[in-house]
Order: sequence, then structure tokens, then C-alpha cells
Amino acid sequence: MLLWFVALYLMVSVGIGLLAATRVHNVKDFAVAGRSLPLPVVTATVFATWFGAEAVFGVSATFVKEGLTGVVADPFGSSLCLILAGILFSRYLYRLNILTLGDFYRIRYNRAAEVLTTLCIVTSYLGWVAAQIKALGLIFFVVTDGALSQTAGMVIGAAIVVTYTTFGGMFSVAILDFVQMAVSLGGLLFIAWVASGKVDGGTATVVSHAAAAGKLDFFPEADPLKWVAFLGAWVTMMLGSIPQQDVFQRVTSAKSARIALWGSVLGASIYFCFTFVPMFIAYSATLIDPARFGGMIEQDSQLVLPTLVLQHMPLAAQVLFFGAVLSAIMSCSSATLLAPSVSFAENVVRGFWPEMSGRRFLWVMRANLVGFACLVLAFALNSSASILQMVESAYKVTLAGAFVPLIAGIFWKRATSQGALAAIFGGLLAWLLVEALVAGGEGAGVYGYALIGDDAIPPQLVGLAVSALGMLAGSLLPQWIAHPAPARHPHHAAAQTHHAAAPAHHPHADQPPRQPG
Repeated sequence: MLLWFVALYLMVSVGIGLLAATRVHNVKDFAVAGRSLPLPVVTATVFATWFGAEAVFGVSATFVKEGLTGVVADPFGSSLCLILAGILFSRYLYRLNILTLGDFYRIRYNRAAEVLTTLCIVTSYLGWVAAQIKALGLIFFVVTDGALSQTAGMVIGAAIVVTYTTFGGMFSVAILDFVQMAVSLGGLLFIAWVASGKVDGGTATVVSHAAAAGKLDFFPEADPLKWVAFLGAWVTMMLGSIPQQDVFQRVTSAKSARIALWGSVLGASIYFCFTFVPMFIAYSATLIDPARFGGMIEQDSQLVLPTLVLQHMPLAAQVLFFGAVLSAIMSCSSATLLAPSVSFAENVVRGFWPEMSGRRFLWVMRANLVGFACLVLAFALNSSASILQMVESAYKVTLAGAFVPLIAGIFWKRATSQGALAAIFGGLLAWLLVEALVAGGEGAGVYGYALIGDDAIPPQLVGLAVSALGMLAGSLLPQWIAHPAPARHPHHAAAQTHHAAAPAHHPHADQPPRQPG
């Protein structure tokens, strides 16, 4: 019965996504939903940016093992990322009227910066989307009681998401996000209510037990090295995920700059509060059946939630839970498949064929999406990393290579193309060098950084520092790299961007550029 409900839900989801595809007529509709989304839909789609596999399975499993200290990156860092993106960047980027974040790097710096940062952004999505696909495989494995392997589940899950995203683009993503947010909130709240009823003393007992076990201690011990690792995990997720195309797409899909701002802040706030629900459910499991779930935490803590629901919940609760989880994961994975595909097509492929018609370019974006999905599936099938590890590792490359050029390009008038390239190359090389020399291996600590003796080394923070120095030095020293005069600074040059000069067949030409300010 549960399997039939899940199959029906998947069919309905695909149907909604394909129905939304009828509204896609050009590249702008596909990439940013025609910049037409109202506040409730923007809020829902910002919430869905993060509420996926890592929030339901990864964060809850990590909390049960390590407490709040272990989940500093998500939800604390990820929520702050969305709030900062809304307050500091949403109105500015919205008014540029551009299609991708890579367009900003070209307008503000040059073509080389555009391509390099786009490659960083696209690469970062590999682990993130793979985490969603891996979670879909886990769900199908559990729902079918092992009849369907996790490998087969990953293939089926990827095929379903690719189907409606390829045709509907951001319209499908946004409409499904709105529907799936309601299912996720309702389903998981009901499960939390049922779980608390199975514990003597209810919610108060669960919370007091977690506090007594030290799970609610947020800050690490008074050890400078542990604090470096703690802050490194927080900063990686908070800042490294700001230069991301899916965050940008959700902001710029809004009807207005004001909706972009408030949708981002509201979506982030709802996400932060609601992520504690899966944590509560997972910890309740350890009190409902300590013997069974205690051993499961040591072996594979990601199975705690689905096993609790299947073995201790009524059918109605099971249907709601798996509907909620599928909603969360599908909405997250569809957007994270769309974002790198649009970025690569717009900021890499288009540079080689600038005269391509809008209709043909739309199909190039769709082909990129299918190709990236195949690459992600191969990575997910061959990776042994946990869901949360995949997500947290995704943002190291953008923190080291794309964050400094973004923030300097917006807030520092003296930033130049030479400084941007120095920041990109310096940050990436420093991060990779430290990662290769001292990170990884058997000494990996709780935050995913290598332990050298008693020292915690966060390589991406080294990359961030070198990137900042590269921007500063490269911009202030004598200039050897020409800086395009029309793109000296977006505040003064938006009217002279390539969008303003685009020929009629350019996919952006149907929307005149707006003056940023």
C-alpha cells in the first residue's frame, strides 16, 4: 500500500512539472521563470534551496551523533547564507537583469573571470546534487523493503527529476517547490507529533534528554584549534554557498526586487526553524527503541528516520513521511540540476556560438541538464561519502574561487579584472595545495578537516585568505590585464553591458536592461 502511494505521488509530481512546462517559451522562462513569481512562491522556492536530503537525513543523523556542534554548517551556516544573499545581494543583482551569476563576473570583470567562476560554480554542484540522488535511492530501497537496490533507486529517482526539469525549467521547479513545501511541512510536523507521543513525557522528555546528553551544546570546547575548525565549517557553508546559481535564480525569479529580498529572508527563516523537526524525530527514535537505534547510529545513522517511520508509525504517518521527504528531495534536486546546466550553457557554451538562436539555445540548456544529470548519477553511484559530507564539501571550491570576486565586485569600486583573476587562481591553488598536502585521509575530524597531530586545518579558509590577498594586490598593483571600459563598474555601466547591445535574436533581448542602483 505504501509503495502505491509513493508511486502515485511521483506521478502527480511529474504531471505538475510537465504542466508547468507549457509556460516555457524562451530561455528567460526556462532559467528564471520569466521574472514573474509572487512572494509566497519565492519564499517556498528559497526554502527548498536547502530543505533536501541533507536537511532530512544528513543533518538529523549528524545531530544524533554529534549534537548541535556537528550541524553548525547546516542549518546555521546555510540559513545565514540565504539571509545575507537576500539583504546584501538580492536587490543589486535583481536590478542588473541578468540571466546567470556568471554574467555578473563578465560585466564586472572580463570573459576569463566569467568562465573560471562558472566552472567553479558548476563543479560545486556535483556533490550537492549527488547527495539528493543518493537520498532518493535510499528512500526507494527502504520503501520497497530492499526489493529495489539503492543503485536502482538512484537511477529511477534521477530519471524522474530530469524528466520534468528538462521540459519545465524554473517554472516547474517553482510550482513544485510551492506544492512540496506544504507537503513537507505538514508531513514532518505530523510525524514529530506521533513520535513525541511514543516517548513517556512527550516533547519535554526528548528535549531534556538531549540537553543532558550534551546534544544541545552549540559551541565547542575552549580550544583555539577546535574553534578554527568550528568556524571553518560555518563560514564554508555561509559564504561559500552565496555565489551559487540556484540561490541567484530564486532571487531573480521574483516579480520585483522587494519580493526578492523578503522572499529570501522569509524562506531562510522558515528553513532554519523547520530543520529542527527532523532532528527532533531522529533523537526521539533513540528513546523509543534505544537498543535498535543505538546500534544503527554507529553503522548507518542515515537509516534512523526511515526505519523509525516504517517500524513504529501507522500507515497514514508513513505515507505522509515519505511524501514529505520525496517532496523535499525532489524540489531541491530539480533546482540544483537546473542551476549548473543554465550557467554552463550561458557562460561557457554561448561564448563559442554567440549567434545561436534563442530556440536552439534553449535546447542546448536542456541537453546540458541531461548530461550533467548523467555525470551526477555516476558520481553518486561511486561515492562512499555520507549525504551531509557531500553537501558540505560542495562549497569549498566556490568559497576559495568565487566568493571574493563577487563581494569585491559589488562593494569595492577599485576591484579590477587583474585582481579578480589573482583572487580566483590564488584561492583555488592555495586550497588545492593545502588539501592535497595535509587534508583528508584517516585523520579527518568531526568537521571534515584533516588532523595534523592536534591541529585542525581547514584548507578552504586558507584559499579564502589567499583569494582576498590576491584581489587586494592584483587590483592595487600596476595593471597588466586590460579591463573592459564599459564594464568598469556595474553601477556606472549597466546600460553598456552586452545585454544592452544584444541583437534581437539574443535570448535576453526580449527584456531591456534595468539600471542597477
